[in-house]
Amino acid sequence: MNYFNVGVLSIQGDIAENVSAVQKSIKKLNYRGIVNEINNDKHISKLDGLIIPGGESTTIAKLSMIDKLLKKLQNKINDGMPIFGICAGLILLSKYINDKKIGPTNQLHMDLLDIEVERNYFGRQKDSFESYIEILLPKMIKTKGIFIRSPRIKKVGNGVQILSKLNNNIIAVRQNNILATSFHPELTHDTILYEYFISMIQQHHDQTH
Repeated sequence: MNYFNVGVLSIQGDIAENVSAVQKSIKKLNYRGIVNEINNDKHISKLDGLIIPGGESTTIAKLSMIDKLLKKLQNKINDGMPIFGICAGLILLSKYINDKKIGPTNQLHMDLLDIEVERNYFGRQKDSFESYIEILLPKMIKTKGIFIRSPRIKKVGNGVQILSKLNNNIIAVRQNNILATSFHPELTHDTILYEYFISMIQQHHDQTH
C-alpha cells in the first residue's frame, strides 16, 4: 500500500498543525495520500487512520456526540483502524479519567484505551513547558515534547506498551492499533511520531489485504 486516506478530527483543537504534520510525513516517506478534516460521520468508512488532536477533551466529546460520530469511530477502531490520540485525544480514548483536582470525572469518552489518565497533571496553560524526551518507535529516539495542560497516564492495563516517560510519569503508550501521547508533537518540526503512525496504517493494511 502506498496511498493513505488519513483523517484529523476537526471538532476543536490543533487541527491545521496536525494536517500539516501528516502531509509532511506522507511526502517524506514517499507515499501518495490525502488528509481530510473530519467533523461528521460521512467519510469515516473510507479512512485508513485518524488523529484526534489536542484541545479540550470535554468539548470534543460533546460536539462529536451530536451526530453520534464517536460511536461510529469506536466501531471503526474496534475493527482495527489505527488511531493517534494527542493530549485531549488521549483522554477521549481512555477507559478511566480523573482530574488532578476534582478526582473522577463523568465526561463522555470512547472507553477503548486501557489506561487511567489524570487530566491537567502537568498544570494549566500558564504552566506549559518543553522538554526533550526519549520514545520507543520502535527503537529509542530523542525528540521534543511540548506539554500544554497535559495529562499523565497514571496506570496501564495488560497489553498496553509504555513508549515514553518523563520524570517517571508515563506520557506515551500504544495498545494494538491505538497510539497516544500526552504531549503535542504537532507543535514541533519533528514528524517522527507521524511517520510511526503511518507505519501502523501500512501494517494494518498488510494484515487485512
